[in-house]
Amino acid sequence: MKTILGIDEVGRGPWAGPLVVGACVLKEPIEGLTDSKKLSPKRREILAAEIHEKAFCGLGWVSAEELDKIGLSTSLREACKLAVKKIQESGVQFNEIIIDGTINFLSATQLAPYVQVLPKADFLIPEVSAASIIAKVARDNYMTEVVAKKYPEYGFEKHVGYGTALHKAAIEKYGVCPEHRRSFKPVAKALGIDAHENSNSTKVRGDKGEWVVVEYLILHGHKLLARNWKNRYCEIDIVTWKDGEYFLTEVKYRRNKKSSDGLDAIDARKIRQMRFAAKFLASIKNIDAPIHLLTASVSGDNYKIDEIIELE
Repeated sequence: MKTILGIDEVGRGPWAGPLVVGACVLKEPIEGLTDSKKLSPKRREILAAEIHEKAFCGLGWVSAEELDKIGLSTSLREACKLAVKKIQESGVQFNEIIIDGTINFLSATQLAPYVQVLPKADFLIPEVSAASIIAKVARDNYMTEVVAKKYPEYGFEKHVGYGTALHKAAIEKYGVCPEHRRSFKPVAKALGIDAHENSNSTKVRGDKGEWVVVEYLILHGHKLLARNWKNRYCEIDIVTWKDGEYFLTEVKYRRNKKSSDGLDAIDARKIRQMRFAAKFLASIKNIDAPIHLLTASVSGDNYKIDEIIELE
């Protein structure tokens, strides 16, 4: 008698968020299983709950940051191995593995001889359908319940990281956030880098440094209004609002912190530019509330905030 382990992935194509691979061995038949994309969100949620009750389930996650480091192909293999490991830890025995698609993500493992790859398996094989559903629900819930609440300006609850007009407009307005995949062309384009450029480039590191400061400010009660706010006259890294007052923050990142930190780069000329930006913003937005100018220094591979000071 064949016991099938079904495997499917979700999140190969989005511009943001993790890649998730689902793995399932059914304990008993479940009615209504099919390709997760053919089900409504509500129906997926209902089926996912039933699947977790009536199947052995495993999920393998690879974050956007890790995906950028190791690439999509390796990420698929790693996520698949993580999902299968959780199935193996449950103790259930299986003698056939069916992976949706045309690529054997377990080809470099001892399980390779048991694998059959099958296009449209998520539509044809109940175990693969189940894997597709739990992976889809898990990823969607993460994007809507965690990422969307952390970065509300991007509308992740509507597109869960996929490339839509809304998502594109948000990136153009706010830049990218830590959940964005910098190795994907639309995101790389927004950062002004080649999609195949090393993810440790100065531009990408600087962007990560800015987001560390954004998260710090949000943690301390600020609301993010804009990132990389600019026009033909001036530019500011971060614009936030707190307690009826506005804050313009310029961020300087240094990979190697020395005795002189990144704030040294905020010279008299830059301060003049920031003050002009504050007056210009107040003028075009009809702001009569106080506007504060902040400078932040971030350094190292762990993106430590060294200092945030307010200019007089």
